Amino acid sequence: MLKETKEKLEYVLSVLKIQQIYFNACAVLSFDLETVCPPKGMNNQGETSAYLSNESFKLSKEPKFIESYEYLYQHIDELDEFDSVLIKGLHKSFVQEKNITPEMNLEWSKAFNNSWVNWLNAKEKDDYSVFAPSLKEVRDINLKMIELNEERKPVAYDNLLDTYETGMTGVDLDKYFGECKERLIPLLKKIQASPKKIRTDFLSRPVTDEQQKAMAEYLLNVIGFDFTRGALSTTEHPFTNGLAKDDIRVTTHYYPNAFISSMYSVIHEGGHALFEMFQPAENYDHYISGKKTMGMHESTSRFYENRIGRSREFVHLIFPKCKEIFSNVFYDVTEEEFYEAINCVEPSFIRTEADEFTYTFHIIIRYELEKEIVNNGAKIEDLPKMWNDKYEEYLGIRPSTYKEGILQDVHWSSGFGYFPTYALGNMYNAMYYNAMVKDFNVGEAIKDGNIQKINDWMTERVWKKADRLEPKEWIKEITGREFTAKDFLDYLEEKYSELYNL
Repeated sequence: MLKETKEKLEYVLSVLKIQQIYFNACAVLSFDLETVCPPKGMNNQGETSAYLSNESFKLSKEPKFIESYEYLYQHIDELDEFDSVLIKGLHKSFVQEKNITPEMNLEWSKAFNNSWVNWLNAKEKDDYSVFAPSLKEVRDINLKMIELNEERKPVAYDNLLDTYETGMTGVDLDKYFGECKERLIPLLKKIQASPKKIRTDFLSRPVTDEQQKAMAEYLLNVIGFDFTRGALSTTEHPFTNGLAKDDIRVTTHYYPNAFISSMYSVIHEGGHALFEMFQPAENYDHYISGKKTMGMHESTSRFYENRIGRSREFVHLIFPKCKEIFSNVFYDVTEEEFYEAINCVEPSFIRTEADEFTYTFHIIIRYELEKEIVNNGAKIEDLPKMWNDKYEEYLGIRPSTYKEGILQDVHWSSGFGYFPTYALGNMYNAMYYNAMVKDFNVGEAIKDGNIQKINDWMTERVWKKADRLEPKEWIKEITGREFTAKDFLDYLEEKYSELYNL
């Protein structure tokens, strides 16, 4: 490496170190905001976070910083693999954000925070009109960001999708989701026509928060969550926050008459946490720990939640503890009844509570609405009806409240393009699960409680290079195959045909 290259790289890393400090502070504030911050303190907390975030943004606009990493971009062949990824990412951000001023950034950060607060209030009051103005503002900000990007893609929505899942386009998603609809809609009708009835009455038996907390901690331990580097808390809408290398926070929500909700949200968020905990240490040293896409991340969370967590083997593993902690629930329930209940297919309104089979329809609905909002200028006031119409079309049910309809998810308070990554995650993990089973008996490992064997495989094959490869390259390196929805659809067909005796 030439002396000038080395000096510029050291300078870039020194600026990123300061930005990381701002990021960590904002992450702590964000976590506090969504967990324990009192309602009247939310706006002030949000303004503080927006200010700190903007101070970091200002650093990214320093001429010397830009000149340094643009020089490095021109001399990328002198850098190692990690620094090359870093500099390519900085260059891409520069192109996307060079026309965004710190003043714009601060204004938009405040708008997103206000939008989140308004969403929370709207959901509590079941009043869409409280959130609608913020949703319009968020849409307008997203379109303005696209307009300011000098290398923007011709289809507006593709620009937003690319921020979450690099390389994916609406054309790609139309193909994958079209295959889902083609195969899953007829299968759903067969399942609904099946004479088999699955017992679920015990899932609504009341439990205490203390019982659910004990189960949450047990489940996190089972999957390998490191409590010396992570913590568990509660919130309205469960999430995972990677504050720093050794500080990964997961959250859940306890419902007294729906203990399964917390159990599987904990496994889901725990999967996100494992991705952060077991990525290479070099990712943090080279400031690329955030380069992995959301589809990659969701593939892991939904892998642990569904492919492991809803398997017969995992149910066998945790059933004794379920009977111990929830003794007032499982006193007359068999292991097989529990397995069937957590996999029961029943169209429902709430995405986060949806069964594994119908979950994909929740994502398709949001994706189709996002395209209407961003590409076709759908009227914000028309969205609740559009939402309800699509639920009736795909799932045969119609929401009667905003809470169980358009106000249920937090994501639109900060923009569009995220939702498809949940479904892409299912498709990714179906592919790498099929690669994993070629190397060892995954079912036996789960049944024996040897989740570490699975985590070791995931560390080496799935997580190791996620920050250094784009999604389609990443999944091909893991599996040796091009990305496809087929593995996921085959899995659903096989599992649910067996469950419902089709």
